[in-house]
Amino acid sequence: MSIYRYGETTRLAREAYEKYDQKVEMLDRRGFVGTVLGASALVLGVSLKPASAAPSAWQPSVYLGFEADGTVVITAHRSEMGTSSKTSLPIMLADELEADWKKVRVEQALGDEKYGSQNTDGSCSIRDFGHAMLKAGATARTLFERAAAQKWGCQPGDVAANQSTVVNGRTKARLTFAELLPIAAKLDLPKDHELRYKTPDQYKLIGKKIPMVDERNVLQGKATFGMDATMPGMLIAMVERPPVYASKVKSVDNSAALAVKGVRQTVELPSWKPPHLFQQLGGVAVLGDNTWAVMQARKKLKIEWDQSPHANYNSAAEKQSLLDSVLKPGKVVRNRGDVDAAFAKAARTHEANYYAPMLSHAPMEPPVAVAEWKNGKVETWCPTQNPQAVQDAVAAAMGIPKTDVICHVTLLGGGFGRKSKPDYVVEAALLSKAAGKPVKVIWTREDDIKFDYYHTVSGMHMKAGMDATGKLDAWLFRSAFPPIASTFAPGMQYGAEFEVGMGLNELPYDVPNIRGENCPAPNHLRLGWMRAVAHVYHAFGIHSFLDELAVLNNTDYLSYSLKALGPDRNVDLSKDGVKPWNNGMPIDKFPINTGRLRRVLEMAAEQSGYGKKKSSNGHGFGIAAHRSFLSYIASVVEVVVDSEGKLTIPNVWTVADCGTTVNPDRVVSQLEGAAVFGASIAMLGEITAANGRVQQSNFHDYPVARLAESPRMTHVTIVPSKEPAAGVGEPGVPVIVPAITNAIFAATGKRVRELPVRRTKLV
Repeated sequence: MSIYRYGETTRLAREAYEKYDQKVEMLDRRGFVGTVLGASALVLGVSLKPASAAPSAWQPSVYLGFEADGTVVITAHRSEMGTSSKTSLPIMLADELEADWKKVRVEQALGDEKYGSQNTDGSCSIRDFGHAMLKAGATARTLFERAAAQKWGCQPGDVAANQSTVVNGRTKARLTFAELLPIAAKLDLPKDHELRYKTPDQYKLIGKKIPMVDERNVLQGKATFGMDATMPGMLIAMVERPPVYASKVKSVDNSAALAVKGVRQTVELPSWKPPHLFQQLGGVAVLGDNTWAVMQARKKLKIEWDQSPHANYNSAAEKQSLLDSVLKPGKVVRNRGDVDAAFAKAARTHEANYYAPMLSHAPMEPPVAVAEWKNGKVETWCPTQNPQAVQDAVAAAMGIPKTDVICHVTLLGGGFGRKSKPDYVVEAALLSKAAGKPVKVIWTREDDIKFDYYHTVSGMHMKAGMDATGKLDAWLFRSAFPPIASTFAPGMQYGAEFEVGMGLNELPYDVPNIRGENCPAPNHLRLGWMRAVAHVYHAFGIHSFLDELAVLNNTDYLSYSLKALGPDRNVDLSKDGVKPWNNGMPIDKFPINTGRLRRVLEMAAEQSGYGKKKSSNGHGFGIAAHRSFLSYIASVVEVVVDSEGKLTIPNVWTVADCGTTVNPDRVVSQLEGAAVFGASIAMLGEITAANGRVQQSNFHDYPVARLAESPRMTHVTIVPSKEPAAGVGEPGVPVIVPAITNAIFAATGKRVRELPVRRTKLV
């Protein structure tokens, strides 16, 4: 395969990153050095094994290899889309190994189950694989130290690794990893209890500001994104997909399309069959020599579509249906005390409904994939968050073993959960087989927005009962949303455990009577997880309602929510009949700790001056604090609304307790990005449908936050912590939305209960 790279950087950018220059290459099936271990040789890829003979290159782990000159080769098995998983995980391994970072080369892994999960989703890369990296590094370091002790005839305790060498503490002699490689590769592996891990004060990379390994190549335009991949003889393809979900091609007239110069053929793709399981949607593809010819020819296709059961779907009617649904009792997902009895004796009650619309991911780089069918096998190059899902989906579509699907992972120009679904790669594989040539499938922005795996719509109902002092005594929380699970199991109308566990049944407040209910909602489009998933709408409802209660009691969100949190403690949901989903992690290791939530809330308020800076006409501050993806995040947003109703965001202050931090620079970057992403959701984003057809098509009618709508300044504070590493990529988003809407109320007196904000007249 050949890769087309373009562009040059400026002299200043080149010089700025000179000292961090890393040779980063794509990994193909022929390019990796050493012994490639089989899937049976490891558990989550942490097993290492000695070589049987003195090697010129050694790969003791699927994540770690050494070349003869001492170069350390670390395999990045997670995808890179700006979140730094391709840098942060290798940093952990290199630091524990005591490798010189300048002598480390990071290579992107192919899709392969031997690495453990490669799904870069759910904000869990460090959490799930951090220890595997540390163990691989500590094991290899121990082997090098033992090899040096053997060569010098001394005790292992007399030597210590230091920057890709081992130093004799008595004689000060020094041996490089390259010199020790032949001996180390033949030693028996140390037992787990023999491994000596660094303490935090010994870290040289972990917790330090380390640029991403691809950063310089990105700046120079040399980095390989999905759109950059090309192959000799490759055809370009675009697909005309069913305008209504689940409709199929009834007839097609392709004569005008084939008459366009440069067009080679059209191909009807097989229609999807439920359950969806990441299949492509079907439709008719146009294949040709260049993008322009294919784009023009696709417009000339004359397709008649058969009737779909979703042809009568209208989002306006769905909105009303959801809001009606949450006014009726639903499936109880949490029950503490007796909510009904508490309401009956309450000195005061308050209730409110909230609505959050359907959203599109809209990553900067729309879906794109290159595939080649050859000799009964498929080789793909694509920006994917989950190369193993690519293998599974392509293998199922082609009727071949997934081991015959090779997936090369490029950089991703944004993902947000969309690119964990490989339907676009399936399209490329099917079309390559039909054409007998490599094929690149390109999605336009219109394709991306009209045929997404959408973030679901939600209606919510809140009701609170208070005593005479305003203290919360009862809280009813109902939520209705078409569940993501309906994409994979048709007919489902209730949320899965993970959706319900994202805010609905995990309220951390010290309220004697709580009931959470999930109400039914049918689905009519493809749904999927988007950055922060159900926390987006649930946090909007929860923290908007808390702000309303605070105002009713003549106080502010900060004071009221701190009282509602009660004493610092670990929340025990089992007493309320809840088995916490807890992001799939054990509750004893990652408890719901109200003290950590209290701390970030107080810190955000202090740093922003919330409560001290008084809101005035058109100028206000809003705050929210939420636990998601095992992290605790609080944000304060400052808004200004001018006399014409135009809203700007001068400042955002975010405080994050995400446990142990590996690469703080990227944590800050992700939280800054979350502020912009959250602003898009709160103020602008909305997908609607009429007669089964999505009505938005590009940024003119599905706007995202640009400079005018984005926060001018985002101030981020990371709380120092020795707790286990938790999520970063997603938990910064949920707090931004209610903080914005609470700030709008403070500035204008207008309560926003329906997103996006642009639907509300602010003056």
